[in-house]
Amino acid sequence: MDNKNFDLEKIYKIITDFRKKRDWEKFHNPKNLAISISLEANELLEHFQWNDLKESLEYAKNNKEKISSEIADILVYILYLCNDLNIDLSKAIYKKIKENEAKYPVSKSKGNSTKYNQLK
Repeated sequence: MDNKNFDLEKIYKIITDFRKKRDWEKFHNPKNLAISISLEANELLEHFQWNDLKESLEYAKNNKEKISSEIADILVYILYLCNDLNIDLSKAIYKKIKENEAKYPVSKSKGNSTKYNQLK
């Protein structure tokens, strides 16, 4: 597979074909997929557990394949959930960015990690 030219439609086709061939759709209800997203995200966190910032950066540099595998697992479950719930991921991301632009205007949030409802 040529990963340099991967587009979202190709990814959806690949993962849904993979799932269909294994008859896994029956296990992939919204609850199970949401749980799987959380579990995989926690597996990603596990790679950084107990590391300070410097150690985390070094670990990430030396374990890129392991980390990328966890990230791929998370994204695949997200894509299954989007597919099954008929959510257009591109539109959802665009909408969320627009919402965040309103919540976090550059004039108040640049260089600031304060939550939107506490910005002054």
